[in-house]
Amino acid sequence: MLTARYFSYRLQFKFDAGTSRGVLRYKDSWFIEIWDNEASQTKGIGECSLIQGLSPDPISGFEAKLKEVCTHINQLDEGLKQSLIDFPAIRFGLETALLDLKMGGQKILFPSKFTNGTDFIPINGLIWMGNYQEMLARIRVKIADGFRCLKLKIGAIDFGEELKLIQLIRQEFSPEELELRLDANGAFAPDEALQKLEQLSPYHIHSIEQPIGSRQWEAMAGLCRTSPIPIALDEELIGIRSSGELSRMLQFIHPEYIILKPSLIGGLTVANGFIQMAETNKVKWWVTSALESNIGLNALAQWVYPLNNALPQGLGTGQLYANNVESPLVVDQGRLYHRANQFWDLNNFTLKI
Repeated sequence: MLTARYFSYRLQFKFDAGTSRGVLRYKDSWFIEIWDNEASQTKGIGECSLIQGLSPDPISGFEAKLKEVCTHINQLDEGLKQSLIDFPAIRFGLETALLDLKMGGQKILFPSKFTNGTDFIPINGLIWMGNYQEMLARIRVKIADGFRCLKLKIGAIDFGEELKLIQLIRQEFSPEELELRLDANGAFAPDEALQKLEQLSPYHIHSIEQPIGSRQWEAMAGLCRTSPIPIALDEELIGIRSSGELSRMLQFIHPEYIILKPSLIGGLTVANGFIQMAETNKVKWWVTSALESNIGLNALAQWVYPLNNALPQGLGTGQLYANNVESPLVVDQGRLYHRANQFWDLNNFTLKI
């Protein structure tokens, strides 16, 4: 007989994180903990990560649905599972908590060379939106830390300032030395997007995520046909309910890449289906966290490692928080490691619940 509970935890950013939707100073996550009553010391834990203004989960019914899931943890029938289609963050948290419990509650969900500490995952360094000087300082720190792939959030300050910033980077670092990815989070208007992409193109940009807002398939398809910079779809995947719907979207828009955030699309099983459909349509992909704590980040990293994707993944977000749960995850020289000789410390984490 299983027992489950949920609890919330407020993650504090080390600095105000600018987005195209405003400024983030903290982010709330909810956690599902599951155990067998006959072996209560072994617990599985999964994270339900919500991003304000982006996650599709209905906030008004979120905790009620979490309570329902925990109350009926021994009766996860098809009706209850189907009701979670509108709660992708809960699906991700439930799926990973059950998997953790099944694997012995040690937070080793997918044993591999990554989890035993003998291999790593290449990751990009994330540069949040801010004013010109803030972004320049953050870029210098990331480069000094050994990152050779940076992802810049753009669209919140003057576009001319952003161009100047990118120009300065390219004056110092060639495309062979530093890969630049951009994420516009839908900030460009459809009628100005192509012009801005053309202005960015001399700086050898690897890709740009979601240059215009989602659900504008015709405009996005036109951009993908004409853009001098490869386009990656991110928010466009939110709300896609099936691999068939994803296939229709990919065949209509024809992007170069898609960005997978399992907390926003319904969990690892759903993400596996999306990957299969992307590869069928010859669309490349990588994985990015939805600003999870180290609990969710750990599950994502262990899942993606055996998929053998050589592209840098967006899994460096654990460094963003001042009060993250201590874990074996370590970032060094633009690589994510799982140090087998370091341990989880949930004491401070649970005390703050």
